[in-house]
Amino acid sequence: MSTSEPGRPPRTVALFSGHMIDAPDRKTPRFPSNKEPFAAAAIATALSEVGVQRGDLAICGGACGGDLIFAEACLARGMRLELYIPFEETTFLANSVDFAEGNWHERYLAVKSRAQLHIMPDELGPLPADENAYERNNQWMLKQASRFGNEKIAFICLWNGEGGDGPGGAHHLMEEAQRKTSRIYWLDTRTLWG
Repeated sequence: MSTSEPGRPPRTVALFSGHMIDAPDRKTPRFPSNKEPFAAAAIATALSEVGVQRGDLAICGGACGGDLIFAEACLARGMRLELYIPFEETTFLANSVDFAEGNWHERYLAVKSRAQLHIMPDELGPLPADENAYERNNQWMLKQASRFGNEKIAFICLWNGEGGDGPGGAHHLMEEAQRKTSRIYWLDTRTLWG
């Protein structure tokens, strides 16, 4: 794990949500793979604007696209990284990493090797019948980000401003994070992609 001064509370907690890379057969493009450099540049700029420092904490999921791009950028800055996934790892990889073209599986493993991985069913127990796994994971990440005080949270969101493909996702976490912090960095993909 990349860290300095273990045990020091972070000055900043950077919480992230963002779109996954599009599946090859996605009908309406949302995050085409050729837009990755634009996303990476916007995330790097946002982290600079937040003012993250070595030893600060980054929290995100582990999906292909925004999550892993953010995680790589945070690790490159010497931040501590916590990954939160809503299913056991095999299911998560099938649903959120391995469907995309490219080397996302290898990138996930490289990020995981330098992070603290949290698997929701292992730590929170079975999903209640009236809850959605993705929404529950978002709430969990936000709760964990809040543990050092809401004033330390900076939420970075790579999002097109629209509803998602299902419950949870960037739209949901944007709404929830706005209740905790005013430090919101919305990377609007409609602008980023040109």
